[in-house]
Amino acid sequence: MTDPAPKGFEAHDHNSCVSAALAAADAACAARGLQFTPVRRRTLEILLESHEALGAYDVLARLNTEGLGSKPPVAYRALAFLVEQGFVHRIERLNAFVACAHPDQEHDPAFMICRGCGTVAEAQAVQGGLAVSAQTTGFQIEQTVIEAEGLCPTCQAPAA
Repeated sequence: MTDPAPKGFEAHDHNSCVSAALAAADAACAARGLQFTPVRRRTLEILLESHEALGAYDVLARLNTEGLGSKPPVAYRALAFLVEQGFVHRIERLNAFVACAHPDQEHDPAFMICRGCGTVAEAQAVQGGLAVSAQTTGFQIEQTVIEAEGLCPTCQAPAA
């Protein structure tokens, strides 16, 4: 069951959002026999604190201030694990990472990146024309990531 509503711009219970994502990661790691180490967990928590994309060095700075590591491989390994497990997505355009809004579902994400406030909303990618083109040419799509830049509803609102 997919939730087509974008996650990130709308008002929501953010504490519930964070709790659900952490619970999904805990359950998935347990089911897959993987270790959800304190550094991996804290890295995910950092990304879940807001719906903004963060660079690896931003994550590393936070981990360092909390005594969880100061060398770049610490952040890169945690982020690589989280991306590989589907808990985090890499935003190519920003060279940054954002927590997955649908960690319990297989999906092809589409990202709407607000150039005003930096918020990133995740939605389900619509493959219509691309899927048809791929089928026509015999190309097999394995993954689709769409990134769009613009203004979120808050940043579009005229200044009062």
